[in-house]
Amino acid sequence: MKITDVRTILLTGPMTNDPFLREARTLRSAAFIEVVTDGPTGLGETYAGYFCPELVPGIVEFFRPILIGQTVDDIPELWRRMYRCGKTWCRVGLGTIVLNGIEAALWDLKGKLLGQPVHALLGGRRHDRLPAYATGGPSNYPKDRLAAKIDHYLSLGFRGMKVGAGSYSKDGGWYFPKETAEAADYEADKLAFMRSHMGKQPWLMMDGHMDNSPGTTWTVEMAKAVARAVEPFDLFFLEEPLPYTDPWGYAELCRATSVPIAGGECLTAAYEWKVFIEQDCFDMGQPDAAFTGGIGEFMKVAEMLAARDRKVVTHAAGAGGSLMQNVHAGFAAANTCMLEVLPDYGPLHSEVVDGGFVMKDGYVLPPDRPGLGIVLTDEIRRRFPFVPDSGEYISVPGKILKDWARHEVAG
Repeated sequence: MKITDVRTILLTGPMTNDPFLREARTLRSAAFIEVVTDGPTGLGETYAGYFCPELVPGIVEFFRPILIGQTVDDIPELWRRMYRCGKTWCRVGLGTIVLNGIEAALWDLKGKLLGQPVHALLGGRRHDRLPAYATGGPSNYPKDRLAAKIDHYLSLGFRGMKVGAGSYSKDGGWYFPKETAEAADYEADKLAFMRSHMGKQPWLMMDGHMDNSPGTTWTVEMAKAVARAVEPFDLFFLEEPLPYTDPWGYAELCRATSVPIAGGECLTAAYEWKVFIEQDCFDMGQPDAAFTGGIGEFMKVAEMLAARDRKVVTHAAGAGGSLMQNVHAGFAAANTCMLEVLPDYGPLHSEVVDGGFVMKDGYVLPPDRPGLGIVLTDEIRRRFPFVPDSGEYISVPGKILKDWARHEVAG
């Protein structure tokens, strides 16, 4: 079955049904890529569609001729051809992120042709089930709002949740302490409140968001102070406490605290990951099978982490394709210990996975549908037409994110 076309579908829809995340962000964009044959069509997603959707179609068109007339017999070889063709400009970064969505569509197509789920094509599933945590975005304040957020996620069946550093309120916007001592005290006070409300059993994580924070970016010393301050609260991990321009700082932080440090969602290609892994920058790596460069690259990253006795916690904040790509890759990697799941997700998740994502008692079950188990019907395309400039980015003078335009960063 030969490939006859490769094309991009851009969509914009509600960010989520989660009332707490919706306070900060109302829309999400998504970029899906179709690999077409005279029979089945493969479907994948690139997480670049969440940030800069307008840039995706041109890059897909660049790679398209490499795939026309080919089969999916050897997906790693097709990936190598595309990567080599663009290597001078996509060794890491956007080109590789878009390549991820193309490669995912190839795996989806192959799974459909063979009647097997993608995790079976990656060597078989390594887990009977995997725990999932609710990724909750900001810490909604005041504290009674944060308590309601905790109760909501637990009511959905999650046994763990993650909230961001600082806080966000509908009236006041973002708040991030600027001084080291204040930041440490603020986060410790927040987590003490959360533990008192939720108890000791649920998994609890905190996301520094320090590579895309709308407020203060922590220094290594600030990150150390915060990590030490939250040590009593049994965090499963502290995510992204530093920007990714400082692997040396990550390594230093890992040595300075007992809190497991997680990161890597913004790293692309095994080449870039290797720089961080060989310095032991993360106790838990967070590759994203819609961003890292491909499902094959995800598996390479997982193997490199395993070689240094490190675990994988998937990152999955794209739409429904991103979710399922990470579920399949997570089940195929032996060292996966947890999956990220957007709780109470919106239609660009629920209608795309179309019942193929199953979670019971806080654990995700292995998908059993052929391919990735995702769909993109004509009805979905009609209902969620693309809205230009609906991607998420960090506001700067001259380019302000519309969803956050009315909020100043306090602190």
